[in-house]
Amino acid sequence: MRENARDIAQRIKGLREDMGISAAEMAGHVRISPEQYARYESAAEDIPASELSEVATRLNVDLGLLLTGDTPKMSLFAVTRAGTGPGVERRKGYRYENLAAPFKGAKFEPFVVSLPEAAPDAPIPQNAHPGQEFNYMLQGRMLLKIRENEFELGPGDSVIFDASKPHGMKAVSGPVKFLAIITV
Repeated sequence: MRENARDIAQRIKGLREDMGISAAEMAGHVRISPEQYARYESAAEDIPASELSEVATRLNVDLGLLLTGDTPKMSLFAVTRAGTGPGVERRKGYRYENLAAPFKGAKFEPFVVSLPEAAPDAPIPQNAHPGQEFNYMLQGRMLLKIRENEFELGPGDSVIFDASKPHGMKAVSGPVKFLAIITV
């Protein structure tokens, strides 16, 4: 995963510089500190999927280009075989597998998200990003927090919410997998 993170960081930096966008301007667009943005662009930390999507929007490129280095070419359909979508790691063990990387001009980003089980007393870190998010539980049980509201979700459960509001999740009984669809 680290090699992939370095490749993604290099692509972001190269595109940003080619477009004449300062690192400080990009940090402002993503709503993070310039120091945090520098950690992403130097590959000291993996960039979260939601922030990577915002970077792609600002750079006016498909997320698939940032993830793979290839310009998405498919516009009629794109098949992603199980387990083969390019991925990013958000926090330790939180993996986001992009299911639409080869599709040009997608209006949403679908991910299979995998979370490791969290300690019962572990806090739920929250973040926010533009658009809406739809989650459909595939396996395990997850505690989802949107602002101060908490919901436990299991296989077959789904939720849609305003992703610009603080939200976060943690696996509560074994590992979790869910489908996340984020509008861009």
